[in-house]
Parts: sequence; structure tokens; C-alpha cells
Amino acid sequence: MKVGVFGGTFNPPHLGHLIVAEYVRDELGLEKILFVPSAVPPHKQDLDIVEAHHRLDMLEHAVQGNRHFIVSDLEVQRGGVSFTIDTLTEIQKLHPEDELFVMIGMDNYVEFHTWKSPDKILELATVVVMKRPGVDVGAIPRDAGPKVIMCTVPEIEIASRHIRRRVAEGKSIRYLVPSTVERYIHHHKLYRETVEK
Repeated sequence: MKVGVFGGTFNPPHLGHLIVAEYVRDELGLEKILFVPSAVPPHKQDLDIVEAHHRLDMLEHAVQGNRHFIVSDLEVQRGGVSFTIDTLTEIQKLHPEDELFVMIGMDNYVEFHTWKSPDKILELATVVVMKRPGVDVGAIPRDAGPKVIMCTVPEIEIASRHIRRRVAEGKSIRYLVPSTVERYIHHHKLYRETVEK
């Protein structure tokens, strides 16, 4: 089975996440995409991140109705800083027959060489680089090799930090997140006190 692995903070998950995931799934013929929220993201440890159970619940609400989208609590259950290589190793042990595709933004791929065990990641999975707004294509290595695929996705300028700010300022987030996620955020009074620069 061809499986996409889409990790992130998802703080909160928004329509941009779902749209690019569906594009990648369709373009590469993936049978399912695992959304894997991080316990503690290695590059975002200074952010005000809501509890993992809220992010898991919001993702479950967000992917409702799409049988190809699955939410995994693997990193949350493991705890600690979430490294992609550890997650891939665990997924491979659980499902050795699956062909794995790690989905990352172009902005992250520019720094891929600084990740923990990037060579090992490329042994375990194909890296799918999603084109993102505001990233210079010229900065992408040309000798990426066969285990790196560039995938053009819609350039949707929705960011979780902007959603958090809008909630904190009492503004609407309608059409930025699925309606189920919007209701969840308001019901649980999330993001009301933090306005990030």
C-alpha cells in the first residue's frame, strides 16, 4: 500500500492542510494519508501549542468523510520531541509492506539536511516536497535523487498562526478551517489568550 505520512503541529489543522494532502494523494495515487500530529515539534518548541489531545480531536473532526485520511496518535503516544526518522521507523515496523511517502513543504526541504538522520529517512521513504508560497525554487537542490519528488500543490496562504491570532482577537475563522474544527475551537475556548507577533 502506498501511504503518505503528513506530520506537523496542526495547531490548529486548517483547510490548507486538507487541500494539499488531497492533491498529493491524487497526484501520486496514494491509498491513504496518515496525519501525524507531533508531541513536541523539534523546530517549534517555543510556540504556545495546545494540548495534544485537542490537536488530535481537531484532526479527527477535520478528516471526517474522507476514507483516505487517517489520524495517527503515534508521536503523541511516544511523547517527547517528535523526529520524522523515529516515526518512519515505527510505521515500518508496524506495516513493513507499505511504501511510505513523507510529505513536507518546500520551506522545510531547504533545511532537510539539518534534520535528524536525513539519509536514513530517504532509505525508509520517498520525500514528497510540496511547493509552498514565498520559497525560492532556486534554493532547492537540483541533485535531489529519485527518492525526492517535487509535487505542485495549490499555493494556499492559510497559516495556523494567523488562525490563532484571529481567534484571540475575536475575529471569524470561517472558511479557514472546517466548520467542525471551528465549532471545536469555540466550544473548548482554545487560542483565546495568545496573540503571536
